[in-house]
Amino acid sequence: MQWFYLRHTAERLERARVIVMASLVVPDHFSATEDAETLRKACQGWGTNEKLIIKVLGHRNAAQRKQIRQAYEQLYEEDLVKRLESELSGDFEKAVYRWILDPVDRDAVLANVALKKSNPDFPVIIEISCVHSPDELLEVRKAYKLRYKRSLEEDVAAHTTGDIRKLLVGLVSAYRFEGEEINARLANSEADVLHNAIRDKAFNHDEVIRILTTRSKAQLRATFNRYRDDQGTSITKNILVEHPDDFLVALRTTIRCFNDQQKYFEKVLRNAIKRAGTDEDDITRVIVTRAEKDLKEIKEEYYKRNSASLDQAVAKETSGDYKAFLLALLGKEE
Repeated sequence: MQWFYLRHTAERLERARVIVMASLVVPDHFSATEDAETLRKACQGWGTNEKLIIKVLGHRNAAQRKQIRQAYEQLYEEDLVKRLESELSGDFEKAVYRWILDPVDRDAVLANVALKKSNPDFPVIIEISCVHSPDELLEVRKAYKLRYKRSLEEDVAAHTTGDIRKLLVGLVSAYRFEGEEINARLANSEADVLHNAIRDKAFNHDEVIRILTTRSKAQLRATFNRYRDDQGTSITKNILVEHPDDFLVALRTTIRCFNDQQKYFEKVLRNAIKRAGTDEDDITRVIVTRAEKDLKEIKEEYYKRNSASLDQAVAKETSGDYKAFLLALLGKEE
Protein backbone atom coordinates (compact mmCIF):
# COMPACT_ATOMS: atom_id res chain seq x y z
CA MET A 1 0.00 0.00 0.00
CA GLN A 2 2.83 2.40 0.88
CA TRP A 3 4.56 1.62 -2.44
CA PHE A 4 1.31 2.36 -4.29
CA TYR A 5 0.93 5.68 -2.49
CA LEU A 6 4.54 6.74 -3.13
CA ARG A 7 4.28 5.83 -6.82
CA HIS A 8 1.12 7.85 -7.35
CA THR A 9 2.52 10.77 -5.37
CA ALA A 10 5.55 10.75 -7.65
CA GLU A 11 3.29 10.65 -10.72
CA ARG A 12 1.28 13.65 -9.46
CA LEU A 13 4.48 15.61 -8.80
CA GLU A 14 5.78 14.77 -12.28
CA ARG A 15 2.50 15.93 -13.90
CA ALA A 16 2.73 19.19 -11.95
CA ARG A 17 6.34 19.69 -13.05
CA VAL A 18 5.40 19.08 -16.69
CA ILE A 19 2.62 21.67 -16.52
CA VAL A 20 5.07 24.25 -15.11
CA MET A 21 7.70 23.53 -17.78
CA ALA A 22 5.30 23.38 -20.74
CA SER A 23 5.35 26.41 -23.04
CA LEU A 24 1.79 25.85 -24.26
CA VAL A 25 -0.74 28.42 -23.01
CA VAL A 26 -4.34 27.17 -22.73
CA PRO A 27 -7.44 29.18 -21.76
CA ASP A 28 -9.35 28.76 -18.51
CA HIS A 29 -12.61 28.27 -20.44
CA PHE A 30 -12.86 25.53 -23.02
CA SER A 31 -15.71 24.14 -25.10
CA ALA A 32 -14.96 21.37 -27.57
CA THR A 33 -18.23 22.04 -29.41
CA GLU A 34 -17.52 25.76 -29.78
CA ASP A 35 -13.99 25.03 -31.00
CA ALA A 36 -15.27 22.49 -33.51
CA GLU A 37 -17.74 25.06 -34.84
CA THR A 38 -14.99 27.69 -35.06
CA LEU A 39 -12.73 25.34 -37.01
CA ARG A 40 -15.61 24.49 -39.34
CA LYS A 41 -16.08 28.20 -40.09
CA ALA A 42 -12.34 28.59 -40.64
CA CYS A 43 -12.44 25.88 -43.32
CA GLN A 44 -15.53 27.14 -45.16
CA GLY A 45 -15.83 29.85 -47.78
CA TRP A 46 -13.45 30.91 -50.50
CA GLY A 47 -10.31 30.81 -48.41
CA THR A 48 -9.16 29.09 -45.23
CA ASN A 49 -8.91 31.30 -42.15
CA GLU A 50 -5.50 30.14 -40.91
CA LYS A 51 -5.39 32.70 -38.08
CA LEU A 52 -8.57 31.23 -36.62
CA ILE A 53 -7.10 27.74 -36.78
CA ILE A 54 -3.98 28.94 -34.96
CA LYS A 55 -6.07 30.78 -32.37
CA VAL A 56 -7.85 27.55 -31.47
CA LEU A 57 -5.38 24.72 -31.97
CA GLY A 58 -2.31 26.70 -30.89
CA HIS A 59 -3.80 26.93 -27.39
CA ARG A 60 -5.26 23.50 -26.69
CA ASN A 61 -3.61 20.58 -24.91
CA ALA A 62 -3.74 16.94 -26.04
CA ALA A 63 -6.88 16.05 -24.10
CA GLN A 64 -8.69 19.14 -25.43
CA ARG A 65 -7.60 18.49 -29.02
CA LYS A 66 -8.96 14.97 -28.77
CA GLN A 67 -12.31 16.29 -27.54
CA ILE A 68 -12.36 18.80 -30.40
CA ARG A 69 -11.75 16.04 -32.97
CA GLN A 70 -14.54 13.96 -31.46
CA ALA A 71 -16.96 16.92 -31.34
CA TYR A 72 -16.15 17.84 -34.95
CA GLU A 73 -16.84 14.32 -36.17
CA GLN A 74 -20.13 14.14 -34.24
CA LEU A 75 -21.29 17.51 -35.57
CA TYR A 76 -20.21 17.22 -39.20
CA GLU A 77 -19.60 13.49 -39.80
CA GLU A 78 -16.16 14.37 -41.06
CA ASP A 79 -12.61 13.70 -39.87
CA LEU A 80 -11.09 17.01 -38.72
CA VAL A 81 -7.55 15.80 -39.33
CA LYS A 82 -8.30 14.98 -42.97
CA ARG A 83 -10.17 18.27 -43.43
CA LEU A 84 -7.21 20.28 -42.17
CA GLU A 85 -4.84 18.26 -44.35
CA SER A 86 -6.91 19.25 -47.40
CA GLU A 87 -7.15 22.92 -46.36
CA LEU A 88 -3.54 23.63 -45.41
CA SER A 89 -0.20 23.17 -47.12
CA GLY A 90 3.55 23.21 -46.67
CA ASP A 91 5.32 23.40 -43.32
CA PHE A 92 2.22 24.87 -41.68
CA GLU A 93 0.10 21.87 -42.68
CA LYS A 94 2.77 19.45 -41.48
CA ALA A 95 3.06 21.20 -38.11
CA VAL A 96 -0.72 21.33 -37.57
CA TYR A 97 -1.07 17.67 -38.59
CA ARG A 98 1.65 16.59 -36.17
CA TRP A 99 0.10 18.69 -33.41
CA ILE A 100 -3.52 17.62 -33.70
CA LEU A 101 -2.77 13.88 -33.47
CA ASP A 102 -2.77 12.07 -30.15
CA PRO A 103 0.85 12.20 -28.88
CA VAL A 104 1.43 8.44 -29.16
CA ASP A 105 -0.06 8.39 -32.67
CA ARG A 106 2.10 11.37 -33.60
CA ASP A 107 5.22 9.52 -32.46
CA ALA A 108 4.18 6.49 -34.49
CA VAL A 109 3.91 8.73 -37.57
CA LEU A 110 7.25 10.41 -36.84
CA ALA A 111 8.94 7.04 -36.46
CA ASN A 112 7.48 5.72 -39.71
CA VAL A 113 8.45 8.86 -41.66
CA ALA A 114 11.98 8.67 -40.22
CA LEU A 115 12.38 5.02 -41.25
CA LYS A 116 11.02 5.50 -44.77
CA LYS A 117 13.64 8.10 -45.73
CA SER A 118 16.32 6.97 -48.18
CA ASN A 119 18.76 7.52 -45.31
CA PRO A 120 16.73 6.63 -42.21
CA ASP A 121 16.61 9.40 -39.61
CA PHE A 122 17.99 7.41 -36.68
CA PRO A 123 17.95 10.27 -34.13
CA VAL A 124 14.13 10.38 -34.32
CA ILE A 125 13.91 6.68 -33.38
CA ILE A 126 16.41 7.24 -30.58
CA GLU A 127 14.47 10.26 -29.23
CA ILE A 128 11.23 8.31 -29.11
CA SER A 129 12.93 5.34 -27.44
CA CYS A 130 15.03 7.21 -24.88
CA VAL A 131 12.97 10.23 -23.85
CA HIS A 132 9.67 8.48 -23.15
CA SER A 133 8.81 6.57 -20.01
CA PRO A 134 8.51 2.77 -20.43
CA ASP A 135 4.71 3.00 -20.42
CA GLU A 136 4.72 5.82 -22.99
CA LEU A 137 7.05 3.89 -25.29
CA LEU A 138 4.81 0.84 -25.00
CA GLU A 139 1.81 2.97 -26.05
CA VAL A 140 3.75 4.32 -29.05
CA ARG A 141 4.53 0.77 -30.13
CA LYS A 142 0.84 -0.16 -29.83
CA ALA A 143 -0.14 2.93 -31.87
CA TYR A 144 2.44 2.06 -34.52
CA LYS A 145 1.12 -1.48 -34.87
CA LEU A 146 -2.47 -0.28 -35.07
CA ARG A 147 -1.67 2.29 -37.76
CA TYR A 148 0.80 0.36 -39.92
CA LYS A 149 -0.13 -3.30 -39.22
CA ARG A 150 3.51 -4.02 -38.39
CA SER A 151 5.52 -3.68 -35.21
CA LEU A 152 7.91 -0.77 -34.72
CA GLU A 153 10.66 -3.27 -33.88
CA GLU A 154 10.00 -5.10 -37.15
CA ASP A 155 10.30 -1.92 -39.22
CA VAL A 156 13.39 -0.70 -37.38
CA ALA A 157 15.05 -4.07 -38.05
CA ALA A 158 13.99 -3.95 -41.71
CA HIS A 159 15.56 -0.53 -42.28
CA THR A 160 18.83 -1.06 -40.42
CA THR A 161 21.78 -3.45 -40.47
CA GLY A 162 24.62 -4.60 -38.27
CA ASP A 163 25.49 -2.84 -35.03
CA ILE A 164 23.04 0.01 -35.49
CA ARG A 165 20.24 -2.54 -35.87
CA LYS A 166 21.24 -4.18 -32.57
CA LEU A 167 21.26 -0.81 -30.80
CA LEU A 168 18.02 0.58 -32.22
CA VAL A 169 15.98 -2.62 -31.95
CA GLY A 170 17.19 -2.92 -28.36
CA LEU A 171 16.16 0.65 -27.61
CA VAL A 172 12.65 0.46 -29.11
CA SER A 173 12.03 -2.95 -27.50
CA ALA A 174 13.11 -1.92 -24.00
CA TYR A 175 10.83 -1.79 -20.99
CA ARG A 176 13.06 -0.23 -18.34
CA PHE A 177 12.65 0.11 -14.61
CA GLU A 178 11.33 3.65 -14.15
CA GLY A 179 12.28 4.38 -10.53
CA GLU A 180 15.01 6.73 -9.33
CA GLU A 181 16.79 4.06 -7.27
CA ILE A 182 20.39 3.44 -8.30
CA ASN A 183 23.01 0.82 -7.55
CA ALA A 184 26.28 2.69 -6.95
CA ARG A 185 28.42 -0.45 -7.18
CA LEU A 186 26.83 -1.34 -10.53
CA ALA A 187 27.39 2.22 -11.79
CA ASN A 188 31.09 1.91 -10.89
CA SER A 189 31.55 -1.44 -12.60
CA GLU A 190 29.62 -0.48 -15.75
CA ALA A 191 31.49 2.83 -16.00
CA ASP A 192 34.63 0.69 -16.13
CA VAL A 193 33.08 -1.51 -18.84
CA LEU A 194 32.30 1.57 -20.93
CA HIS A 195 35.78 3.02 -20.34
CA ASN A 196 37.49 -0.19 -21.45
CA ALA A 197 35.36 -0.42 -24.60
CA ILE A 198 36.01 3.21 -25.51
CA ARG A 199 39.74 2.90 -24.78
CA ASP A 200 39.90 -0.09 -27.14
CA LYS A 201 37.72 1.70 -29.74
CA ALA A 202 35.24 -1.18 -29.32
CA PHE A 203 32.25 1.16 -29.45
CA ASN A 204 30.01 -1.61 -30.75
CA HIS A 205 30.85 -4.04 -27.95
CA ASP A 206 27.87 -6.15 -26.89
CA GLU A 207 28.26 -4.97 -23.30
CA VAL A 208 27.95 -1.31 -24.37
CA ILE A 209 24.72 -2.07 -26.21
CA ARG A 210 23.44 -4.20 -23.30
CA ILE A 211 23.99 -1.39 -20.78
CA LEU A 212 22.31 1.25 -22.94
CA THR A 213 19.31 -0.90 -23.85
CA THR A 214 18.49 -2.38 -20.43
CA ARG A 215 19.38 -0.03 -17.58
CA SER A 216 16.99 2.53 -16.12
CA LYS A 217 17.54 6.18 -16.95
CA ALA A 218 18.56 6.95 -13.36
CA GLN A 219 21.06 4.08 -13.37
CA LEU A 220 22.51 5.20 -16.71
CA ARG A 221 22.95 8.76 -15.47
CA ALA A 222 24.73 7.44 -12.39
CA THR A 223 27.03 5.39 -14.63
CA PHE A 224 27.76 8.36 -16.90
CA ASN A 225 28.49 10.55 -13.86
CA ARG A 226 30.86 7.90 -12.47
CA TYR A 227 32.58 7.72 -15.86
CA ARG A 228 33.07 11.50 -15.86
CA ASP A 229 34.40 11.50 -12.30
CA ASP A 230 36.83 8.66 -13.03
CA GLN A 231 38.04 9.86 -16.44
CA GLY A 232 37.87 13.61 -15.96
CA THR A 233 35.73 14.09 -19.07
CA SER A 234 32.26 13.16 -20.27
CA ILE A 235 31.64 9.91 -22.10
CA THR A 236 30.26 11.76 -25.14
CA LYS A 237 33.52 13.73 -25.50
CA ASN A 238 35.50 10.52 -25.35
CA ILE A 239 33.59 9.02 -28.28
CA LEU A 240 33.85 12.16 -30.40
CA VAL A 241 35.87 11.28 -33.50
CA GLU A 242 36.60 13.24 -36.66
CA HIS A 243 34.63 11.10 -39.09
CA PRO A 244 32.03 9.12 -37.11
CA ASP A 245 29.99 6.41 -38.80
CA ASP A 246 26.24 6.03 -38.36
CA PHE A 247 26.65 3.74 -35.35
CA LEU A 248 28.89 6.16 -33.48
CA VAL A 249 26.49 9.05 -34.18
CA ALA A 250 23.63 6.89 -32.91
CA LEU A 251 25.63 5.93 -29.82
CA ARG A 252 26.37 9.56 -28.93
CA THR A 253 22.75 10.56 -29.57
CA THR A 254 21.53 7.78 -27.28
CA ILE A 255 23.83 8.78 -24.43
CA ARG A 256 22.95 12.47 -24.77
CA CYS A 257 19.20 11.75 -24.79
CA PHE A 258 19.53 9.75 -21.56
CA ASN A 259 21.96 12.12 -19.88
CA ASP A 260 20.20 15.47 -20.40
CA GLN A 261 17.28 15.59 -22.82
CA GLN A 262 16.84 19.37 -22.59
CA LYS A 263 20.44 19.95 -23.68
CA TYR A 264 19.96 17.39 -26.42
CA PHE A 265 16.84 19.08 -27.81
CA GLU A 266 18.50 22.51 -27.55
CA LYS A 267 21.30 21.27 -29.78
CA VAL A 268 18.84 19.80 -32.28
CA LEU A 269 17.15 23.20 -32.52
CA ARG A 270 20.46 25.08 -32.68
CA ASN A 271 21.72 22.93 -35.52
CA ALA A 272 18.39 23.17 -37.36
CA ILE A 273 18.39 26.96 -37.13
CA LYS A 274 22.06 27.69 -37.80
CA ARG A 275 22.80 25.30 -40.66
CA ALA A 276 22.73 26.57 -44.22
CA GLY A 277 19.06 26.22 -45.09
CA THR A 278 16.85 25.94 -42.04
CA ASP A 279 15.74 22.39 -41.16
CA GLU A 280 12.01 22.95 -40.68
CA ASP A 281 11.35 19.27 -39.97
CA ASP A 282 13.62 19.26 -36.91
CA ILE A 283 12.26 22.59 -35.65
CA THR A 284 8.67 21.40 -36.06
CA ARG A 285 9.34 18.05 -34.41
CA VAL A 286 10.97 19.46 -31.29
CA ILE A 287 8.47 22.28 -30.76
CA VAL A 288 5.40 20.12 -31.42
CA THR A 289 6.55 17.18 -29.27
CA ARG A 290 7.93 19.24 -26.35
CA ALA A 291 5.41 22.14 -26.10
CA GLU A 292 3.34 20.22 -23.53
CA LYS A 293 6.37 18.71 -21.80
CA ASP A 294 9.50 20.74 -21.16
CA LEU A 295 9.82 23.38 -23.87
CA LYS A 296 10.29 26.13 -21.27
CA GLU A 297 13.42 24.33 -20.03
CA ILE A 298 14.63 23.86 -23.60
CA LYS A 299 14.07 27.58 -24.25
CA GLU A 300 16.09 28.44 -21.14
CA GLU A 301 18.87 26.11 -22.27
CA TYR A 302 18.81 27.70 -25.73
CA TYR A 303 19.17 31.17 -24.27
CA LYS A 304 22.08 30.11 -22.03
CA ARG A 305 23.87 28.50 -24.97
CA ASN A 306 23.19 31.13 -27.65
CA SER A 307 22.57 34.42 -25.78
CA ALA A 308 19.40 34.76 -27.85
CA SER A 309 15.83 33.65 -27.28
CA LEU A 310 14.44 30.66 -29.14
CA ASP A 311 11.32 32.72 -29.91
CA GLN A 312 13.42 35.30 -31.77
CA ALA A 313 15.43 32.65 -33.60
CA VAL A 314 12.31 30.81 -34.78
CA ALA A 315 10.64 34.08 -35.81
CA LYS A 316 13.71 35.01 -37.85
CA GLU A 317 14.01 31.66 -39.63
CA THR A 318 10.33 31.00 -40.40
CA SER A 319 7.49 32.97 -41.92
CA GLY A 320 3.73 33.29 -42.39
CA ASP A 321 1.21 31.00 -40.74
CA TYR A 322 3.90 28.42 -39.99
CA LYS A 323 5.82 31.01 -37.98
CA ALA A 324 2.68 32.19 -36.16
CA PHE A 325 1.74 28.63 -35.22
CA LEU A 326 5.18 27.76 -33.86
CA LEU A 327 5.26 30.98 -31.83
CA ALA A 328 1.86 30.11 -30.35
CA LEU A 329 3.20 26.73 -29.23
CA LEU A 330 6.29 28.46 -27.83
CA GLY A 331 3.97 30.63 -25.75
CA LYS A 332 5.02 33.76 -27.63
CA GLU A 333 2.42 35.57 -29.70
CA GLU A 334 3.52 37.90 -32.51
